[in-house]
Amino acid sequence: MTSLRDTGNSNSTGTLGVAMIGYAFMGKAHSNAWRNVAAFFDVPAFEQKVLVGRDAAAVAEAAARYGWAESATDWREVIARDDIDVVDVCAPGWMHAEIAIAALEAGKHVLLEKPLANTLAEAEAMTAAAAKARATGVQSMVGFNYRRVPALALARELIAEGRLGTIRHVRAAYLQDWLADDQAPMTWRLKKETAGSGALGDIASHAIDQVLFLLGDQVTEVSGRTHTFTTSRPGAEGPEEVTVDDAAWATLSLASGAVASVEVSRVATGRKNSLNLEIYGDKGSILFDLENLNELGFLDATVPLREQGLRRILVNEPEHPYVAAWWPQGHIIGWEHTFTHEIRDFLAAIAAGEAPSPSFEEGLEVQRVLSAVEESAAAKSALIQLPTAPTTGAARPAATEGA
Repeated sequence: MTSLRDTGNSNSTGTLGVAMIGYAFMGKAHSNAWRNVAAFFDVPAFEQKVLVGRDAAAVAEAAARYGWAESATDWREVIARDDIDVVDVCAPGWMHAEIAIAALEAGKHVLLEKPLANTLAEAEAMTAAAAKARATGVQSMVGFNYRRVPALALARELIAEGRLGTIRHVRAAYLQDWLADDQAPMTWRLKKETAGSGALGDIASHAIDQVLFLLGDQVTEVSGRTHTFTTSRPGAEGPEEVTVDDAAWATLSLASGAVASVEVSRVATGRKNSLNLEIYGDKGSILFDLENLNELGFLDATVPLREQGLRRILVNEPEHPYVAAWWPQGHIIGWEHTFTHEIRDFLAAIAAGEAPSPSFEEGLEVQRVLSAVEESAAAKSALIQLPTAPTTGAARPAATEGA
């Protein structure tokens, strides 16, 4: 393992200084991970230096609660500080490009919440900046935290080992209901200028990333549809127009010959946070539901037919990805642990001087698919061709990361 100083750390004490921008939902989740990761994993020394937000009083209160040494309201000043080596971006998507590019150009390692950006052009600019920074030892990673669910990391291992044989098709459905009530109030997530898109960018990005991650594949063709069920919502001064989608559907053709269907909705009444994945191969199948994230369904079609049946694997054994760091067998972990695993892998990559995954290049792959879904939807579900992306920058790892 290379020294911290060799991997871009400017702190003379050998301790990485961390700044986080944003303190709401994702800021709370990431703060919890930063606060706990060193208690369970062997990671490089770091300090939670500063939490950044626009409201001085609110960010100061959040910093004290979440374990940050101080707070600030100007992210540009924080990025320029010599004692800051890592910038964790949890701000809304419309701010991603400006903050991430500035941080990379300042020589700071960047962890960025998904999706990479609100637009394809922004994503391409960010990826170029990340590639340039990586050449000088500055690392960057996109926060697709569901890659760090132990059950999904195990699923990837089983697929890579050939236990499912040739993958034929995948079903991915990410369903929520927080907008099912048509009187739910207007938020920045319902405006295209701030959110980029609706359910598509918010949760389809996760589903699409899982298809690519689990199969190690690339999308070549896309057909999509989006729909907005509630076109206006109560705002501070009366009804406001909703300019993003409530739900989206897509069919993806993959380079391997497999086909994936993706369905996402934020108006699926009764579904709170259900990411369902079904992967079907000629030798077996895998089923997963995020609402039961410690379990993986596995069917081995190579055993005699009289013995076949879906097997429930409780992913709590020390041999499973990440699990050895936590509790005795049978003691389940939760959604928040995925962020702890994410921080662990990011810090380990920085210390080793290696590019972490998912890289900005991988985030750009997802962004291209999201853009193609929008293009297809606008053209009445026309088939959109995507070129097979060249292997550049940080490649997708061959094996599962983790403890």
